[in-house]
Amino acid sequence: MNPITMRLHADELIMQALREDITFEDVSTASVCPNARPAEVQLIAKADGVIAGLDVFERTFTLLDEDVRVERYVSDGDEVARGQLLAHVRGDARVLLSGERVALNYLQRMSGIATYTRRMVRALEGTSTKLVDTRKTTPGMRIFEKEAVALGGGFNHRYNLSTAVMLKDNHIDAAGGVDAAVRAARQHASFTCTVEVECEDLDMVRAAVEAGADIIMLDNMTHEAMAEAIALIGGRARTEVSGNVDAGNIRALADLGVDYISSGALTHSAPILDLSLKHLRMLDE
Repeated sequence: MNPITMRLHADELIMQALREDITFEDVSTASVCPNARPAEVQLIAKADGVIAGLDVFERTFTLLDEDVRVERYVSDGDEVARGQLLAHVRGDARVLLSGERVALNYLQRMSGIATYTRRMVRALEGTSTKLVDTRKTTPGMRIFEKEAVALGGGFNHRYNLSTAVMLKDNHIDAAGGVDAAVRAARQHASFTCTVEVECEDLDMVRAAVEAGADIIMLDNMTHEAMAEAIALIGGRARTEVSGNVDAGNIRALADLGVDYISSGALTHSAPILDLSLKHLRMLDE
């Protein structure tokens, strides 16, 4: 992760997670290790997958003690195998023990997303379609989850509500129609914002094209209807497909020739990658 982004945005979130886990002290660690002692522990993969979030993993420890050192044997985005030694973490044993769970929570979650994303991206090989994420992220985890998608080979859709205009069914209902919604967006939003319209049928697609939308999303439409919609758009707008996208159907959607396929499953349904910190040993013995 960019160190500026880490300091400005991620550090606070990581500290919140650490405070959630330690309200006044780690009573287990304080019981067995009351004083500072140097130690080392191994980061080991317990399943095959794509590693993502090593910077966040390391930052969790260095926020507790800046003298902790992580010696990495892999990089973010690398594929790892079950049983593989990924890193050594060295520092005060109290810090290694107290930061372990939070550090692993971030790394496992981000690596799981990267692993699932890589699987989906591979299904798109040979096409020009890009796989993108959505805003269906865990509250407080968006910065980490979107980073994981990128490390898995996917692309980020808009980061939040402030970065682009996306007119969904309720926006269109509030405005009184597709044309009125697009005109209102053009009048209000900065010229740097793209305007995307979510369409559920061919009439909405036709209206979005005529209104001059930059991107037209085909949402939960049948395969036949999407093919007809793409022909209707005829290159006058970029195209995106969304709705119940998974590894089983993504290739058929890409074969339609769409520019983007968005999938909420990347962040809301990816299982974690099982990782472990094991074999802690004291270095002063």
